[in-house]
Amino acid sequence: MLEDLQVKDFALIDSVSIDFSKGFTVLSGETGAGKSILIGAVTFLLGGKGGLEVIRSGTHAAQVSGTLVVPENCVEGRAWLSEHDVELENDRVLLRRVVKDTGKTAAWINDTPVTRADLAEFTAHLVDIHGQHEHQSLMYPQKHRPYLDAFAGLNERVASFTTLYNELVEKRRALEEIDASGAERERRVEMLQFAVEEITKAKIHAGEDEELDAEEARLSQFEKLYSLIEDASGALNGDNAVVPTLKRTRQTMEHASAVDASLSSLSERLESAFYEIEDIGEELRSYKNGLVFDPARLEEVQERSAFLSRLTKKYTTGGNGTAADLLAYAEKARNELELLTDSSGGREKLAAEVAFLEKKVYEDATVISADRKKAASVLSQQIEEVLAKLGMKGTQFIVQVQQKPGDDVMQKCGPYGIDDIEFVFSANPGSPVRPLAKIASGGELSRVMLAIKTVLSAADTVDTLVFDEIDTGIGGEIAVAVGHHMQQLAKKRQILCITHLASIAVCADNQLKIEKSVEAGSTATHVHQISGDERVTEIARMLSGDAVSEASLQHARALLQNKG
Repeated sequence: MLEDLQVKDFALIDSVSIDFSKGFTVLSGETGAGKSILIGAVTFLLGGKGGLEVIRSGTHAAQVSGTLVVPENCVEGRAWLSEHDVELENDRVLLRRVVKDTGKTAAWINDTPVTRADLAEFTAHLVDIHGQHEHQSLMYPQKHRPYLDAFAGLNERVASFTTLYNELVEKRRALEEIDASGAERERRVEMLQFAVEEITKAKIHAGEDEELDAEEARLSQFEKLYSLIEDASGALNGDNAVVPTLKRTRQTMEHASAVDASLSSLSERLESAFYEIEDIGEELRSYKNGLVFDPARLEEVQERSAFLSRLTKKYTTGGNGTAADLLAYAEKARNELELLTDSSGGREKLAAEVAFLEKKVYEDATVISADRKKAASVLSQQIEEVLAKLGMKGTQFIVQVQQKPGDDVMQKCGPYGIDDIEFVFSANPGSPVRPLAKIASGGELSRVMLAIKTVLSAADTVDTLVFDEIDTGIGGEIAVAVGHHMQQLAKKRQILCITHLASIAVCADNQLKIEKSVEAGSTATHVHQISGDERVTEIARMLSGDAVSEASLQHARALLQNKG
């Protein structure tokens, strides 16, 4: 559960602090007030992309922080924290993320620095965000497989299968190169020999690039570092600095505790603090005395870094690998060379490995396919049940699982298995099912996505669902049905939802109003919780755009009274 959120200098938001509750919370406001910006801030906090464009104009950094409750049943989330040595505090973690106008970004879980990918990986166990246009992903069949695999609990098995499949692809390629013409094999051998020789001659060790970066930072900013250490050392050492003052105070407390024994514990604590601070002062003084600016070493470090950078661009995937990646490439190249230069026994061994992997890949893909087909039937039925509650009775929704065509293992299989998976749909009884992309409207797609999210949320431990304008293309009785459905869903999950529709907003347990104002020539977005008459007025505005007429206000009161 997302318990609170603090946003500073993010897009149009100057400074906002929000406490979220359990249950169903809607965010409403005029078009352009900044509702989606607030969801954008949540997405950013949870590991979404965000660069210089999110920094509020005229400021130097955007900052977002928030508290996540990690319930006991979120086993994967808690395991992730344990693996990364992050401790829960009262079942909670504090997330923080910053992007500066220098382009630098930083993120933390509690006090532990993490990468954006880490943040996204961890928070995926706790929060699921359905973006404003995410339902459009239903238009593409290649997006359908992950939904089925998540429902069937196949994600880990499919990931293992992908690793196995990639191993088969690599070994097949190596076998094809052995069987290639002599000239082609010779060119490959020559290239691999050159790469191995160049990397070996460079005498690289794992982590060297990081060590060089750290040393370059120290040497290139020597004056700044020396000044900072000198200031810190001076503050601790010297006639009127911290250490001498603590020494005198320690002696004073020794005399005082001799008079009053109740002061002994304070005197002992002060003595411990004195020795600790004195030791820090000595280490800082020693560190300062050892600082030496060596321009020749700086040039040497920069040249070595540039050399390693050229090698990584040449030999690693994407050209942005590490020293460890270079060593891994060299080892892989040596293994391939061994096969290419020993085309008798080496080829037979490799051919046997390929044959074994082909059999294993096909067997695993067949088992996964069978499990998918079982899950597909259940998923189809459950989604139809939810769609009926959302005003789409008689709808046919089928998760279609069909085997890929082909005779060869590699033709029949892909990196995710042997199946082509597609959602097909018929909104009207008696009409044939067809791909979603060909027949579903925007409103239908929104409800199909809501149904999928509902069914999937029942199968996992994700505690918070965020919907950015799920009401696209719907209204009237359908909107009422969607509102009541989300109200029921919120009994087991925290639901955050942006909506323009009063019939959905009245079903919420809590309502936040987003407003935009211009102050001193600067535009800012503000958020506050509304209740009572203020909520009645906002619902009236959402109903007809008229927040002051008695008819609109009476209608709003009636809707709020009858929301259950």
